[in-house]
Amino acid sequence: MFMTRMTRALAAFGVTLLLSTAHAQGTADDSVYRAWGEKAGIQAVMQDFVTRLQADARMAPFFKNANREHLVTQLTEQLCQQSGGPCTYKGVPMKEAHESMDIGRRDFNALVEVLQQSMEAKGIPFAAQNAMLARLAPMYRDIINRP
Repeated sequence: MFMTRMTRALAAFGVTLLLSTAHAQGTADDSVYRAWGEKAGIQAVMQDFVTRLQADARMAPFFKNANREHLVTQLTEQLCQQSGGPCTYKGVPMKEAHESMDIGRRDFNALVEVLQQSMEAKGIPFAAQNAMLARLAPMYRDIINRP
């Protein structure tokens, strides 16, 4: 029994060490990037997403003055990077981009709902949807600026 627990603990330590070493060496897990259809797949979802955002009564006020093509490009680059792809997001940091927009939790949740609709419409597998959402979740703190 003790050896089994010890073996599991060592195995877990080994996996953690392997992952942290790979991350430190710049080797990224690109499984989400590949599951989304690489950059072309991400771009297709983002085109659908921006169209839905601008048509959604809850989201349209936030995006009425947005340059559609620029927004699609920036979102594509950002999700490509977040998914482990070879892209580098060079846009404005999320906190700075959203600080004057008066965004609450309800707004953020509506945006995620629209994103889920786009992912579903473009056939992104459920596990890949969840994996991307998990990678994007830390941005919540930088986007929400009111209760």
